[in-house]
Amino acid sequence: MAARLNPRHQESVREKIRASQLVNALENHVLKRRKMGATQVSAALGLLRKCVPDLSTTELTGPGGKDLVVRFESSDTLA
Repeated sequence: MAARLNPRHQESVREKIRASQLVNALENHVLKRRKMGATQVSAALGLLRKCVPDLSTTELTGPGGKDLVVRFESSDTLA
């Protein structure tokens, strides 16, 4: 069998599948389709924090660490 270009890819896919299963379990619990104990919910949230990055702590900066400048234009000025 040919060597994989990125041997870490398979593990990355497995992690995404596991994260998806955790989200589905928690969603089903919230929607009352599945019963979970407080310990199970806490464990699922803890595992999810390890799999999925916490975007609340993400900081966007511009080149050289300076402020990021975002410019919006209305569609009528683009024509």
